[in-house]
Amino acid sequence: MPKSVKKKRDKAAEFTKAKLKLGKGKKAADNAIDTSFKARSIVLPTQSIVIEKDATTPLTRRNHSFNDLIILLKHYSAVSRKDAILGMRELLEAHWDMLESNLTVLINAVVRLIGDEDSSVRKTLLGFLSWLIPRIPTENLIPHAQLLILFTTSAQTHIFPEIRIDAIKVLDILLESIPQTVVSGINTKGHGSRVLDGYLGILNAGTKFGGNEGPMTATSTASVTLSPASRLVVFNSLSTFLKHALTPTSLEASSSQDQADPTKPMRAWFLKSAFQTQEAFPEFEQLLLPKHSAHGKGQIYQQWQEHVEYEGDDDEFISPFSLAKPSATGHWTLQDLTNVLENPTELGSSESSSGPEKFFVRNIARTMHPSLVATFLDYAPNAFSPSGNPALTDVDLILAVSRIAHTLYKTVFQEVDKAAEVHIEELQSLLGYMTPYFPAQSQASKNIRFEQFYEEYNLIYCELTALLMITSKVESSRLAQKRKAREARGAGGPSTSSASAAASKRDAAQTILRKQAARISDFIMEKLRGQASSAASSGISSNISPAAYLTLLPTIWTLINNSVVLAQDDQRQHDEVLQVTLEHAVKVSSKAATKRLTVEFVSRLALLDTHTQYRGNFKLGSNSAEDERFKAWLLHLPQVLWELGSSNLLATETILRAILRILQRRSRLLGEETLSQLQSRMAPYFTINHAVRGRLAGPFSKLPATPPVGSSGPTGYGNGVSVSVRRLALDVVSTILVQPSSAAMSSSSRGVKVSSADVGRSFSSAANENGRQALVEAVNRAVEGTEDDGYWRHAVSHSTGP
Repeated sequence: MPKSVKKKRDKAAEFTKAKLKLGKGKKAADNAIDTSFKARSIVLPTQSIVIEKDATTPLTRRNHSFNDLIILLKHYSAVSRKDAILGMRELLEAHWDMLESNLTVLINAVVRLIGDEDSSVRKTLLGFLSWLIPRIPTENLIPHAQLLILFTTSAQTHIFPEIRIDAIKVLDILLESIPQTVVSGINTKGHGSRVLDGYLGILNAGTKFGGNEGPMTATSTASVTLSPASRLVVFNSLSTFLKHALTPTSLEASSSQDQADPTKPMRAWFLKSAFQTQEAFPEFEQLLLPKHSAHGKGQIYQQWQEHVEYEGDDDEFISPFSLAKPSATGHWTLQDLTNVLENPTELGSSESSSGPEKFFVRNIARTMHPSLVATFLDYAPNAFSPSGNPALTDVDLILAVSRIAHTLYKTVFQEVDKAAEVHIEELQSLLGYMTPYFPAQSQASKNIRFEQFYEEYNLIYCELTALLMITSKVESSRLAQKRKAREARGAGGPSTSSASAAASKRDAAQTILRKQAARISDFIMEKLRGQASSAASSGISSNISPAAYLTLLPTIWTLINNSVVLAQDDQRQHDEVLQVTLEHAVKVSSKAATKRLTVEFVSRLALLDTHTQYRGNFKLGSNSAEDERFKAWLLHLPQVLWELGSSNLLATETILRAILRILQRRSRLLGEETLSQLQSRMAPYFTINHAVRGRLAGPFSKLPATPPVGSSGPTGYGNGVSVSVRRLALDVVSTILVQPSSAAMSSSSRGVKVSSADVGRSFSSAANENGRQALVEAVNRAVEGTEDDGYWRHAVSHSTGP
């Protein structure tokens, strides 16, 4: 039944007409075919057959051009960004010449990846920058330095600690190539200030300095606990940053490696506090400063002429003009140029801006002190483990902390009379923690890496102790003067209890300092004597390197000069330090790299009391045994000149100038016997009387010849040399000849060869007369037929001068 009803309904529907509705349109037939279609466009910009490609465009192995890689550096995918960096290096290695025209585009794209959140991208970028930046010329890189530093300092304050650490690694790359640009403006609002804030922020030691005065206020930094490896990265980078930022601020504070360079003279900055005025120390230093310069800082003067002609067009002014030299910052501001008319001498000096800068350094030292002490206490027990196998990370952390402390406090205590008591206490505290590990030594490990660590740690400890000893001496004198002033005024001072407490505190500090001085005295004497047992245990070889010797000099000088710190019972130790220093200066090989430094140091000791502004405790003549050792040192210098020959002209000039100044300033070392031995030992330097071969030319003949009058160019060594070492040697001889009596030279004839009869009348002793005769004849034969012949006749027939 139901089936029939359904069939009837379906049959009726086939003949039923559909009703149309308004606006609906006509319904399509059931058998209608749909002929509509849809199409999608496909964009292939790099594969279009319409575009004609340049076959000469440099491509990578993946057919990426430079512009393609720049686009991929901004890709959302970290893998694509990483591959783009690798492709950029591949492209530049094959086509380096394209970098110069595309450097700006490349820097703008690369800097945005410094703070990339993907660690693989940052790691690849560090490798790329460490390869790229050292290869870019400095003059091409400096215009982009501001952009590089801006993004790097921004990454230093990133929320993720990993990005901060990688930003520090980028700074290390920049410090190797453009250090002065990175550290510029450290005490203002420049790049260096932002970089320093980033360092302190990572170490949770961030501070803000409200100008040059006022208290320090802590900034809000994220509390992040750094791993030992990450902390090492920060401390090593901060050590390098501070070294570049603070070392150029003072002429005396140049690094030990630079001063120990065979082409550079020594700067005895540690003697500055022994002079009464600030101007006296540079004046004293000029006595032994070589007139030549391998890097363009020598004095200016003209070639000597016996007869001067004024018809020439020589407009050179023989005088140094300090304001014509480049400033320390490399440029002068408009305000600097305006101040020239008001106070030109202040602009030319390096002390004009030292006030705010020194204050800033003191603030950094106070800020870093807690972090330095905390890090040292955390890692020192492991680094100095008795087992002898400490972790390298712990060792490097202790070394980085020591270097930072050395750089900061060496700058703070450059002007010891202005050192604040708080900095003295901070250094005392740090040295108190370092003392138990001095001298650092290893009983088990013979690893060269550990031996170098022990050596540098011991040297830094010695110099920091020397700075504290110098400052303690000045502080004691200052307190004594204040006490005398109060007594003279009759004014009431502090309460008796507080005064006694302060006095007991100072006495305790002095006692500790005496013990530290005794320990470093023993250490230094072992090193200078080259004892094998000490070399094996303390980390310094028997042959001290120039940098190590130079680092020990402030400590040696402090022990020799400082009678306030050393007790009366320790005066014997003071004498031993001076004795060992002089013995080392004599015994060290003439061609050793340390020899020139020993000559410069000992010659300064011999000349100190000849300066009217010298106020130190050390003086010649107070101990006959010491005087004899100084004389032995002076008399061995001609032998050193002989052995050097022409192999080290800077050392030769240093020795000749030391002898000349000792003679000119009438040192206490000069006696009739000493002069007699000196002239007899100088004769073979010019001419040798060999028993078999007869007369031979001495090492003087091997020195670079003096150019004829009117010629230009170097006369010996280094670029810009304008002094003849040969004529300096002749000055020494002529000064020796006039030492006993200046009237002895008045009867010598002019314009002819000088004979022994003309210059030998002032000596009553036959031995001295024979020595003079041998010396004059030796020089006569050495200069005969050379450009120096006329100069020698002129010098020996008049009172000589440098």
